[in-house]
Amino acid sequence: MKDQYGRELSDLRISLTDRCNLRCVYCMPAEGIDFRPAEELLADEELLLLVRVAAELGVSRVRLTGGEPTVRPGVVDLVRQIAAIPGIEDVAMTTNGLLLEYLAGPLADAGLQRVNISLDTMDPQKFSRITRGGRVEKVLSGIAAAEHAGLRPIKLNSVVVRGFNDDDVVPLAALTLERPWEVRFIEMMPFGSVGDFAEAGVVKSEEIQARIESGLGPLEPLDLSGGDPARTFRLRDAAGTVGLISPVSQPFCARCGRLRLTADGRLRLCLLRDDEADLLAPLRRGASYDEIKEIFRAAAYR
Repeated sequence: MKDQYGRELSDLRISLTDRCNLRCVYCMPAEGIDFRPAEELLADEELLLLVRVAAELGVSRVRLTGGEPTVRPGVVDLVRQIAAIPGIEDVAMTTNGLLLEYLAGPLADAGLQRVNISLDTMDPQKFSRITRGGRVEKVLSGIAAAEHAGLRPIKLNSVVVRGFNDDDVVPLAALTLERPWEVRFIEMMPFGSVGDFAEAGVVKSEEIQARIESGLGPLEPLDLSGGDPARTFRLRDAAGTVGLISPVSQPFCARCGRLRLTADGRLRLCLLRDDEADLLAPLRRGASYDEIKEIFRAAAYR
């Protein structure tokens, strides 16, 4: 399946819920947001039908996101059913890691293969400030549990925010000297209700790289990206790698092959595009499988 620009669409990112057990400064306004009632979100059977449609159209990789995907009720069984769909070869998850201490093993047994875990700082006070009350110790326990469960490779995502954690990039990058992880530094994207804040807080990848090299030595570029948005590097003699994701300073739209399914059943090609196709409404009106498949195909092409 290709879009109108000829990009192969093989990845589907599914938001399992709009809810989260953190309130990160770059993601949510201080006053919070109004979550959708459960009846307005995709039920398990609806979500699974859409994954089957996507697989028949050529999607082979699924990434589960949120909100925070681990707070969705029945997430382990849902992962098991997604992993069993013919054509789905890879099931991954992006998570804040707070619940992985308990869920990493069951999720791995259910068919989850990889995790990206958010870790913006290892400093407990800074972490609490960025997440508005989170405990970094829980995330570190979750990382250990994920590693023990065989969820590899471990990728750690750090959104770099000026004035919050921009001086943490060196200690985070230093984790790769001893651990076979990829620590990925992400430019903050100014969108939605935190747009003005994000524009003021953006630290570009060029500055991040300069800070790391000043503190730890040169970063050797590696040709590992493929369709991944990260540019990958290695510090000398390091066990792991460093990734730079630059949606602001170096957009990667031309090689993006991702579709995004929101928790309320809307298919999007890009987080920054407002146009989307409603799949939930026709599902609940009783549209046939073939009709849903054609709506999906048409939405992906535009």
